[in-house]
Amino acid sequence: MIEWENKIASIMPLAIIIEATITYINQFFVSGELCWEMLLSIVLGILISIAYEIDIPKYLNLHSRIPYLSNILTGILISSGSNYIYDLMTKIIQLN
Repeated sequence: MIEWENKIASIMPLAIIIEATITYINQFFVSGELCWEMLLSIVLGILISIAYEIDIPKYLNLHSRIPYLSNILTGILISSGSNYIYDLMTKIIQLN
C-alpha cells in the first residue's frame, strides 16, 4: 500500500472506537437522569485500563501524543461490557 493509504486505513479503527464511545456515553442522557451504575462502571473501566495498561488503540498501532487518552477511551469501552467489546473488535477485524 502507498503511505497515504496506510494513514487512511488507520483512521477507520479509530473512527469505530470513537463512534462506539459516543454511542455508549449517549446512554447517560436517554432518561435525562444520571445512572450511577453506569458512571461507576466507567470509572472502574478507566482505572483498570490504566492500572493494567490496557490500550485498544495501541494494539491497533495507533499512538496518542496525549498520555493516558487511549487508556481512558479503552476504559470507557471496557465499562460497556464484553458483548460491546466483542462487537467492536468484530467491526475492526472486518476492516482487514
